[in-house]
Amino acid sequence: MWGIEHYWLFILSSILLNITPGSDTIYILSRSVFQGKQAGLMSVYGIIAGSCVHTLLAGLGLSLILMQSAFAFNLVKWIGAGYLIWLGIRSLMTRHEAGTGLQQTSGQSLRKVFFQGMLTNVLNPKVALFFLAFIPQFVDPTQSMGALPFLLLGFTFSVTGLCWCLLLVFFSSKLAHRLQSSRVSRYMNRITGSVFVLLGLNLLRTTRTMP
Repeated sequence: MWGIEHYWLFILSSILLNITPGSDTIYILSRSVFQGKQAGLMSVYGIIAGSCVHTLLAGLGLSLILMQSAFAFNLVKWIGAGYLIWLGIRSLMTRHEAGTGLQQTSGQSLRKVFFQGMLTNVLNPKVALFFLAFIPQFVDPTQSMGALPFLLLGFTFSVTGLCWCLLLVFFSSKLAHRLQSSRVSRYMNRITGSVFVLLGLNLLRTTRTMP
């Protein structure tokens, strides 16, 4: 069908892969717990948008550049890691007034959360390699539909990821309300900043040998 083999197996595999804890899960949880449901939702939409970008790149074959070029791979990796670490340092340096509880997120702030989520995903070369390693296993090698099966499978993976991430937001945001009047609220920026820095450092460990 549409140049795709074992589509239902792909859906099942996508669900299992999406529920496996990873950097996206940590990012979404930190946003949801420390900034509330709206920030969590925007981070999900941003990450899924980034996943769609990777789908398009994989379908067009541009992601092959990251697999074949060590320079391109390392360049994207260093930019992505630097961006995460910069977000973490900025959060660590932000003053959090006592008694304010959850950080207030305006419309402009939510847009920033969206684009930050998208960039953290787009600038992660590990995601690009994953799409190149995983999706072709379910594409009929004799198909003549070009990039269509890659796009369909990539968007299917993104939809399953969206469903799982939305569940994460709804459950974790409940914890945010409990933290609103807690002494822990004073350390929210420090925890969030530390999470981003650790994610950036972990990205630096990424190699091309692991999709």
